[in-house]
Amino acid sequence: MITPEREAEIKRLFHAERWRVNTIAAQLGVHHTTVERVLRGDGLDLRQTLKPSIADPFVPLIVQTLERFPRLTATRLYEMVKERGYTGGQSHFRHIISRYRPRKPAEAYLRLRTLPGEQAQMDWAYFGKIKVGQAERRLVAFVMVLSWSRAIFLRFYLGEAMPNFVRGHVDAFSHFEAVPRVILYDNLRSAVLSRVGDAVQFNPTLLSLAAHYRYEPRPVAPYRGNEKGRVERAIFFARQSFFAGRSWHDLHDLNRQALDWCNGIAADRKCPENQAITVRQAAEQEKPVMLALPDNPFPTEETTPVKVGKTPYVRFDGNDYSIPHTLVRRTLTVSASIDVVRILDAERTVAAHPRSYDKGKQVEDPGHIQGLVERKKEGRKHLAMDRLHQAVPGVSSLFLKLAEQGQGLGAATNGLLRMLDLHGAQALERAIAEAVEHDVPSLADIHQILDRYRHDQEQGPPVPVALPDDPRVRNVVVRPHSLEAYGALTRPEEEAQ
Repeated sequence: MITPEREAEIKRLFHAERWRVNTIAAQLGVHHTTVERVLRGDGLDLRQTLKPSIADPFVPLIVQTLERFPRLTATRLYEMVKERGYTGGQSHFRHIISRYRPRKPAEAYLRLRTLPGEQAQMDWAYFGKIKVGQAERRLVAFVMVLSWSRAIFLRFYLGEAMPNFVRGHVDAFSHFEAVPRVILYDNLRSAVLSRVGDAVQFNPTLLSLAAHYRYEPRPVAPYRGNEKGRVERAIFFARQSFFAGRSWHDLHDLNRQALDWCNGIAADRKCPENQAITVRQAAEQEKPVMLALPDNPFPTEETTPVKVGKTPYVRFDGNDYSIPHTLVRRTLTVSASIDVVRILDAERTVAAHPRSYDKGKQVEDPGHIQGLVERKKEGRKHLAMDRLHQAVPGVSSLFLKLAEQGQGLGAATNGLLRMLDLHGAQALERAIAEAVEHDVPSLADIHQILDRYRHDQEQGPPVPVALPDDPRVRNVVVRPHSLEAYGALTRPEEEAQ
């Protein structure tokens, strides 16, 4: 983009001083196509002002061909004129084609106005990916804006799945304390399954949600982003005013800050429909003419059947959740909210766990595992192996080496557990990695490596700690974290900077 002053200068040099296009471009330091665009804005036909070209004899062919085939590529046209004797280069020919290609006329849009309480607009906004343990999750924002008052609701979720789509609506209606009569959607999968012209097949869950709150879902026409420009501008506003440069600890903290922003900065700006009042005041005027909330909110829990194998776990969203061992080989139901995963047997809740957004984690109730251990002695071996794999992921490669050499895995498991208790998970993982790398996969070698680590750090021999025979204590895995942040508190201010 160039400034209006530069455009005026281009027009003056061309019309008053009679400079050529390329001369103006060279002297003003702009591209020649920029100069041509400015001159064409005055309705000037540059084809009559340009100097003669070797392409001039081929112009009638170019014009006639483009009239019949407006979308024909410049590469194909170049091959056509080259066969008829054109000797110029392809890049220059592309520039010539741009002068004669038919251009779609600019489309004018009416400014869309709505009545108070009549309409809201909704869309998802993508804010990159975040790490949750070993998992990488999409961070998206559910954005709904009331079209008249411009009140904004902003909430972040880990993915655009249908349960989050429903939760966003329920939370937005609760935030506004009312329901708009119409909600506009883009043609996203959560709203529209298929569309042929004006025939729209809505997502059945969306229809149930709309029936519960008694509003009309309405998809915008394809390629008509202007019809939901209010939510697009709200997303841009949220990116610049809220998310840019913001720090947060977890998703709950981010959503708490987003709610404060909606009730603060976003609500205190001027209302575009009436500059004399704020968005907060406009929303208060709009709420009485909106639809009232129903007595009960729409259910937002994600429900799915799961088939239990021979181990007492169910798999949901990439993680395993423990259940009582008496329910193996059954089909149960998972009912998951944002924070809790419940496992149901018919209508009875048989297990409840905090929801994990990590991948490949085992979320366990110690009582479930203890019940299996008490029933089967083999369960103790399973529990020990599981603890090792959770604390030291690299132990799998060591067990493969030991199996190849025909060594007993039971004795190795017991020995490694003792080393884990004495030296910790971090040191044991390093020692196992070094032993596998140097092809010395034995307990004696790993023990020697751990002793060398302690000698290099000038530490004494480890002292065993007596723990009670309680799996809730013995099976806790504590992974040490860096203490650098605490060390920085004791450094002189010059060193910290």
